[in-house]
Amino acid sequence: MGKRMRRSQRGEHSGSNTKYILGSIAAVLVIVVAIAVAAWVIYGNLNPSDQGRDADQKQTAVQQEEQKTEENEQADTEDTTEAAEENSRGTDAEIENILNGMTLEEKVCQLFMITPEALTGVGTATQAGTATQDAINAYPVGGVIYFSKNLQNPDQTRTMLENTQKYASERLGFSIFLSVDEEGGQVARVGGNSAFGVEKIGNMSDVGSRGDTQEAYEIGTTIGAYLNDLGFNMDAAPDTDVLTNPENQVVKYRSFGSDPELVARMAESELRGLNDQGIIGMYKHFPGHGGTTADSHEGYAYVDDTLDELRSGAFVPFQDGIDNGIPVIMVSHISCPNVTGDNTPATLSKMLITDILRDEMGFDGMVITDALNMGAITAQYSSSEAAVAALNAGADMLLMPEDFQSAYQGVLSAVENGTVPEERIDESVRRILEVKSSIEK
Repeated sequence: MGKRMRRSQRGEHSGSNTKYILGSIAAVLVIVVAIAVAAWVIYGNLNPSDQGRDADQKQTAVQQEEQKTEENEQADTEDTTEAAEENSRGTDAEIENILNGMTLEEKVCQLFMITPEALTGVGTATQAGTATQDAINAYPVGGVIYFSKNLQNPDQTRTMLENTQKYASERLGFSIFLSVDEEGGQVARVGGNSAFGVEKIGNMSDVGSRGDTQEAYEIGTTIGAYLNDLGFNMDAAPDTDVLTNPENQVVKYRSFGSDPELVARMAESELRGLNDQGIIGMYKHFPGHGGTTADSHEGYAYVDDTLDELRSGAFVPFQDGIDNGIPVIMVSHISCPNVTGDNTPATLSKMLITDILRDEMGFDGMVITDALNMGAITAQYSSSEAAVAALNAGADMLLMPEDFQSAYQGVLSAVENGTVPEERIDESVRRILEVKSSIEK
């Protein structure tokens, strides 16, 4: 009996194991079927060729979208370029209309930037009333430059400049340059007068020694902001001379330093700061005053550099500015005998202004002379001779001739006798008007 019971129990255990195995197999089959159904729902009929077609379709759609985006971007770029070109054409057309409506006398007047005293004949000008209005009506000059003696306090300066701008705009329908020498440091017509309460800017030599372009930019914005607030629209800054002669006293503290690349970077930053405040700046004093010993304010000044030496030194900041589209460059009275072969001041040298600055370096902006009442000019040339020679050399705006009336009449006579073609006058007035067009915007 005991043996039968043990066999019976073994049979029961065997049957139970068989049922367990069959149940497990059934569960696995259910799971496999479930996975197959899910795959069919997700991937369709699991046809590889269909999957390939779907992938191809998706890729084609992506490519079409990318092409459409690229075409839209190209169209936007073309629209922007066309708008800029159309704006340029509009400005050019406006300038031509203005130029065609001007008399020869009015065009010649535009070539001059003079002091308010030279314009009105008064001893010291601190206001702009009927005498200024009458003078501008008779001689609508291109610009007026002011010095410390003209600037007493903010209210007086604002009123004087506002009236002068009003008279000029009424006379010819466009702006007059209202300029000042405001470099900071030694040269600060406004900043040097405590009545204006503006931040005092130190020497550019100190700024350059720190090499911080952001500081140079902030100097430009600071100066530009207070000049704009007073009514100026032009500043004879920044100084872009490279100080190559340690004995130089003229720009020793006005230059950013002796490294041409550093001077270029600092000048670009300061100019950008001025521009951002609505002030037109200029690079000066081409071909570079940093290598001289003498002061051209007093008389003859020169540099010994060859053309190649100038290209790798003094020209570097100017070339950088030209490449970045600066609108105005001031040319100095420095002689470069190893370049020109004679002692002709740069302001009167066709080789330096036309052949090198314009043709070689690519500058087609406005060239303004340094002050023509300085000793380097007056010791050798009359006011009319200097004005005519500067125009024939390629200069556009004539700054502060010793005798404005003589210079003005000298240019008129030169046009009438053919010494200066009227087309040459038109060329300069066109450049002046192009710079002035930025004031109107």
